[in-house]
Amino acid sequence: MSSKNWKKGRGKLGIFEPLLGQWVANENSPDRMNCRCDRSFSKTLDGKYIQLKADWDLGNKVYEDLTLFGVNADKTVCFWSFQSDGKQAHGELTDASDIHEEAVAFVAKMPAGVARQVYWPDEEGGFYWVVQSKTKKGWNQIVHHHYKKA
Repeated sequence: MSSKNWKKGRGKLGIFEPLLGQWVANENSPDRMNCRCDRSFSKTLDGKYIQLKADWDLGNKVYEDLTLFGVNADKTVCFWSFQSDGKQAHGELTDASDIHEEAVAFVAKMPAGVARQVYWPDEEGGFYWVVQSKTKKGWNQIVHHHYKKA
């Protein structure tokens, strides 16, 4: 898998360099017909954080997510996420080399169990994103999107 456009920057938050910008994914699956998700990654607060604004158009409703990625007091790269349904999540950087050698992944303890979100490059300058739940047998995929520049 080519990752010529997946060049990481400097520092702990340099892993987000390939994700900066505006992205869009369209999903057509039996349970989510014509779902669209717009993601915007940008540096904020003097570059100390990366802000992700995700807007989901689910056809009959809109769902929003605002996430900050940064380094906590223990020098660990983490995320803090807030959703329009009132839910919140917090997690930290983890390995996902089982998906792709250049994957950027985060794991979080959620009310329903452990979840992982993973970003990795595609062959055309975009990226894939999945959300998975931890099971006894490994990771179970919940959501899978393919993002392209908006």
